[in-house]
Amino acid sequence: MTRRSDLSAPRQARRWSLHYDPEAFGQFSESIARTLGTARFLVAQTAIVIVWISLNVASAVLRWDKYPFILLNLAFSTQAAYAAPLILLAQNRQEQRDRQQTDNDRRVVERTQADTEFLAREIASVRVALADMVTSESLNDQFERLTMAVERMAHRLDELEVQSTKPDTDTDADAEPVTDPRTGSDHERPAWPSHSILHGTVTESPSHRVTE
Repeated sequence: MTRRSDLSAPRQARRWSLHYDPEAFGQFSESIARTLGTARFLVAQTAIVIVWISLNVASAVLRWDKYPFILLNLAFSTQAAYAAPLILLAQNRQEQRDRQQTDNDRRVVERTQADTEFLAREIASVRVALADMVTSESLNDQFERLTMAVERMAHRLDELEVQSTKPDTDTDADAEPVTDPRTGSDHERPAWPSHSILHGTVTESPSHRVTE
């Protein structure tokens, strides 16, 4: 007597059972269900019933199932007794496949929806980023404005340069003739800035100061 390694569970009596492959039996049931649901099976079954009844009615020698054809009814009952469970088994297997396909479709739809929402967010962010970027039209407009400003500045600099190189004619026109008491000849006196002091006018020059 051999000892068991696992003593936590009580000993169970041996049971004799029929072992079979569920997958193979399910495929067999589906093939039977597909065969029973075809027009070929209906035509063949009808032909067999007609031959059966004809032989048992017309021929007395070959008569093996007298009226009311009990053996034929037993064959039909046996066929129905096996066909119904086989068809139900095939339907259950088809239902399991449909459920698995539905679950797969739901997961695919959820993943597709998540990918679509992610792409929508990415497209929205790209649109926002492109809205902040400088377009070619705005860049051309800014370049034209900058060009016009540079041209105006260049024109203004040219005018200032011309004015700076022009001779000082206004200073020569403002010079007044002055008679020199020592020589008696006239010469031009430059116009110096004047300042008013109290009630008199003071004319300043580098050489002398006269107060009137």
